[in-house]
Amino acid sequence: MDKTKYIFITGGVVSSLGKGVAASSIGTLLEARGFNITIQKLDPYINVDPGTMNPFQHGEVFVTDDGAETDLDLGHYERFTSLSLTKKNNLTSGKVYDTVINNERRGLYLGKTVQVIPHITDEIKKNIMEAADGKDVVIVEIGGTVGDIESLPFLEAIRQFKLDKGKDNVLYIHLTLVPFIKTAGELKTKPTQHSVRELRAIGIEPSIIICRADRMLPRDIKAKIALFCNVEEGAVITAKDEDSIYDVPLALRREGLDSKIIEYLNIWARSPDLSEWENISNTLKTLKNYITIGIIGKYVNLRESYKSLNESLIHGGLANSINVKVKYINSEDFEGDCLKEKLKELEDCSGILVPGGFGLRGINGMLQAVEYARINKIPYLGICLGMQLLTIEYARNVLGLRDANSYEFNATTPNPVINIMDDQKDIGNMGGTMRLGAYPCVISKNTLAYSIYFRNNKRYNHVTNDKNGVELNHDGTISISERHRHRFEFNNKYREAFEASGFIFSGVSPDGKLIEICELKDHPWFIGCQFHPEFKSSPLYPHPLFRGFVAAAVKYSNALNGLEKSSHAKNKRKTLAL
Repeated sequence: MDKTKYIFITGGVVSSLGKGVAASSIGTLLEARGFNITIQKLDPYINVDPGTMNPFQHGEVFVTDDGAETDLDLGHYERFTSLSLTKKNNLTSGKVYDTVINNERRGLYLGKTVQVIPHITDEIKKNIMEAADGKDVVIVEIGGTVGDIESLPFLEAIRQFKLDKGKDNVLYIHLTLVPFIKTAGELKTKPTQHSVRELRAIGIEPSIIICRADRMLPRDIKAKIALFCNVEEGAVITAKDEDSIYDVPLALRREGLDSKIIEYLNIWARSPDLSEWENISNTLKTLKNYITIGIIGKYVNLRESYKSLNESLIHGGLANSINVKVKYINSEDFEGDCLKEKLKELEDCSGILVPGGFGLRGINGMLQAVEYARINKIPYLGICLGMQLLTIEYARNVLGLRDANSYEFNATTPNPVINIMDDQKDIGNMGGTMRLGAYPCVISKNTLAYSIYFRNNKRYNHVTNDKNGVELNHDGTISISERHRHRFEFNNKYREAFEASGFIFSGVSPDGKLIEICELKDHPWFIGCQFHPEFKSSPLYPHPLFRGFVAAAVKYSNALNGLEKSSHAKNKRKTLAL
């Protein structure tokens, strides 16, 4: 008998209310009570996955170990829980329709007329049950808002779940907005009432309503919502704006959300142990000092494009007991006649980070930032594209290959320091065809990367919940596994020339053919990695690279302020030759 419990989370009134954080926080609370859970995101858009979508429209593309390009909310799910998710945990309308159409073409429906009900809804339910296999509780977040035409098949599918699985096994939670109208001086419940009425009109009656607000809801407001939305007063939960998203599980716990969930699902559970989350919350509240990290990217106008990156820097700050202030700088601003003036924006940065991205736009500005960090001995972390630009800048300004470039930006360059991967040359479809997912990397001894991953020569405890563990090899090297998303790689034809100049390739694929990590010998902290470490960082287990990057930035900041002796930090920063 299927004993899995199902929690469906819908949203109303407006988007960006925080369904992903709410679903993640519920996962945190249920894991703390001892349940074996999973979390799934259902996205209504017709794209098969977000991999081909513009970051300005969709935000970050999160990548799982098995190579799925997914919604950024899966990053929240992993950061808030012990889960390592897979392609089963993100389902889009595009995937559903693609499967159903292919089934029809193959004759699997035996000549029947293919319809939204039951064929599309059955495919949705099938995917939910596959993700839920063997779990105590599956939490399913429905993307978009109630009333969106494209989400109707998903809502119809989850409506049927209560009939299929029984009312004791299915729980509907609705997240809505309770705005405070300043001119009236009142909290308004009407948007919530209308949203719930819309949901009930399609046959779904929520048992719990989570109300997003800028303040705690007084009892009379909760009673009014309960009366008009046909729920218990104790099932109206305030989700007040918090200083940090990592306060949300604790806030929802204080509102009694997890107790209501286990009551309605009729399951027994132990009292939750949230001591680690309380420590994180208390630490974030008590940290007074901060450092500034400059992120020079091409998608900075939408901060969601760098969601995991931003959170990973916070994690690095937690590991070093310091606040990290992120300064987003548009790389296109570093191009043109005003470069000297724009470079002044980096003067208060104790670390410089160039993230991943695609296309030629803004590349010259990123190269200027790389050169600035190298010359001024500022801690630098280059991720994916940021690593590739590190090697291009070095080839141009140190090795003297002034026309060095990436095949991506100039397919006819005489010095393609970054080249397209062999298995990417004949790719036709753009979606889902990059080098995606977790791949191993071997790190050499006596390198900065080695010391970062193998801090104090002690293994990270990957046996428990640390997703960033390492394996010690017989020859003294260490092996790690990291997530990738790229089509281009360092061209090994230039490897010998780089190494002869003191450039270090500290991490490579097991066969030695793919450069994974590189660093500079004569720089205190200058590292590029081909993979995306931000996809494996969490507040409980900060990724080693972000832990090390922030530590180096703290050291640099202290030296700059006279708290440590450091000749490179005390020297006036050099202006780049233009």
